[in-house]
Amino acid sequence: MDLLQILNEIDNFVWGPPLITLLIGTGILLTIRLGLIQVFRLPLALKLIFTSQSKGSGDVKSFSALCLALAATVGTGNIVGVATAIKAGGPGALFWMWLAAFFGMATKYAEGLLAVKYRVTDANGQIAGGPMYYIEKGLGEKFRPLAIFFAFSCILVALLGIGTFPQVNAIVSSVELSFGLPIIATSLILTGVVAAVTLGGIQSIAKVSSKIVPAMALIYIAVCTSILALNFDKLPDAISLVVSSAFSATAATGGFLGATVMMAMRNGIARGVFSNESGLGSAPIAAAAAKTKWPAEQGLISMTGTFIDTIIICSMTGLTLILTGVWTGDAAGAAMTSDAFSSIYGMLGSQVLTLCLVLFAFTTILGWNYYGERSCVYLWGVKSIKPFRYIFILMILSGAFLKLDAIWILADIVNGLMALPNLIALICLSGIIVSETKKYMQHLKSQKNK
Repeated sequence: MDLLQILNEIDNFVWGPPLITLLIGTGILLTIRLGLIQVFRLPLALKLIFTSQSKGSGDVKSFSALCLALAATVGTGNIVGVATAIKAGGPGALFWMWLAAFFGMATKYAEGLLAVKYRVTDANGQIAGGPMYYIEKGLGEKFRPLAIFFAFSCILVALLGIGTFPQVNAIVSSVELSFGLPIIATSLILTGVVAAVTLGGIQSIAKVSSKIVPAMALIYIAVCTSILALNFDKLPDAISLVVSSAFSATAATGGFLGATVMMAMRNGIARGVFSNESGLGSAPIAAAAAKTKWPAEQGLISMTGTFIDTIIICSMTGLTLILTGVWTGDAAGAAMTSDAFSSIYGMLGSQVLTLCLVLFAFTTILGWNYYGERSCVYLWGVKSIKPFRYIFILMILSGAFLKLDAIWILADIVNGLMALPNLIALICLSGIIVSETKKYMQHLKSQKNK
């Protein structure tokens, strides 16, 4: 057995039933303890996106912090990941994706709350927060090795994993395919733009993310909505197929080889979690930077990230693939979604998808640059910021030409391992999460009675 096979086996184990059970289990625990907060407080959370006062300490507005988190989570997983899940697990995978997102919203709420509660100010006067801080400060000094493990894993993912290589490759290959631009030209342009944005720090990244993320999400949703509208008569049958396929085997159709309930469940939950990152511990690093004095308020705003990422955007992708029938064809991944778009809008549809894919991947790069930088600050202080930024830019430049499968699989493993210390902290600090939630709800009640 060679190195690649060994890493694949480890990867399948890490992203197998134990981690998925822990991720979903944590979401269920928090859902129960918080009294279905993702249902009863979702209208308030969506309202806060636009009405939050952004008062208190912090680096950026709450909306910008959400956009920064969405920049990293809304990425190629929303296009490629959903297609991969449905190709392997059938339409039922979308149902399990919804289920993972439902419980993931409670997890994301808890992460955002703890990020603000336990954040600190670094030597440059900037906010630093995330799992490494709430592990150490919330659980105590004896848990510091867990915090270090998380921060180190986060840096590896940022430099070698979903923060660089897959995104760069997605951009250069899709641009070459749709517009014929040489890989080296796209790579140089991308590197220059990333350098210009990331060297400006959190303010620059947040500014760009706040403009691009809403725009790219709306364009993608608009195209998907138009496809769904044109096939509206088929929509009830498609939703029925999603639900029925979640609990029964999906028969082979066309180029689709068939799938069991377990295949649908595993692919749907794994890809859903991978897409919205609920429980992985990445998003709270961005949430910590929000200007707010109420941890629970940012928790609610963070929760909408999972709702937007999976319940809205991933659902749009999944239903589009099912309605157009491309899921039964021979294409897979981005090509499958491209076939769905082009089946309605021809070449223009394929080019619009490429634009969305490029923007999704670009913002993911920006988000993970910030996550890696904040993790460096935790481990080595502010002196590590500039070296990290330069190394990150170098990785972007080389990403288009590296085909190191072993590195990508290793990064995927580490990405999964990031979740372990984070989930331990969420479970152990669930009492604090409940307490802070009650405080905020009492505050809202008192404000209403004035």
